[in-house]
Amino acid sequence: MRRIDPACPSSYFFTVPGAARRGRLHGMSPIRQHEALAQAYDGITAVVTPLDDAALQRPTRCRGWLVADLLFHVLCDAQRALVALASPAPGPPNVDDVSYWRAFPPGDDDASARHAWWARRSAVAFDRPTGVVRLWSDTAPAAVRAATAIDPDGYVTTQGHVLRVPHLLATLTTEAVIHHLDLVVDLPDAPLPAADPTRVAVTTMDGLLSDEAVRPAGWDDHEYLLKAAGRVPLTDRDRLELGEAAGWFPLLG
Repeated sequence: MRRIDPACPSSYFFTVPGAARRGRLHGMSPIRQHEALAQAYDGITAVVTPLDDAALQRPTRCRGWLVADLLFHVLCDAQRALVALASPAPGPPNVDDVSYWRAFPPGDDDASARHAWWARRSAVAFDRPTGVVRLWSDTAPAAVRAATAIDPDGYVTTQGHVLRVPHLLATLTTEAVIHHLDLVVDLPDAPLPAADPTRVAVTTMDGLLSDEAVRPAGWDDHEYLLKAAGRVPLTDRDRLELGEAAGWFPLLG
């Protein structure tokens, strides 16, 4: 598993301790985390901007949420990013970009249902579904500008945790990519997440698996993310190939 190492020299570049062992870094260039976040948020913007009010009421992969509801949830994450990026902390970190997710284990149906209901009621408070899109279009670029301007060697606090700046940005990118895939389930012409933010999300899932586990060779990155996030169930063949590691799924909720 990924260790938290306060002595690790920080930068905007994202490197992956477990990925090299799994052969995931061969021929890959480093990822600048603020650029990956920008691409992740731009990808969501590209999905929702062309949609009219009717299309924003299509279903998503998130139970009980329409597109506008899920976009409101991601909007809240971008607002949280703005707060976190303006909330410096002295360090050291108490979580990294992988261990952060263990504070939100999958399977807490009661908490999930309460949040889903709150987000849906909040989204319908807008005069029209496109109102959520307008607020997202203002907020997401502001979060990216803050991510670009902040000292990458610093620490920030969010949700009771302290993280290195690049690790915060990785968590935001991972959530955006997963929800991008959630958004497009009933939007067949919508674009999929870009390559760099997808790599960040895949790296997160790799970190949540044991070091010995290897994902099935037949999975592409998006299938891996959907199954790791519990959006798509494992097949019998998946379970056979994963062996004991199948018991780790879903890796996050």
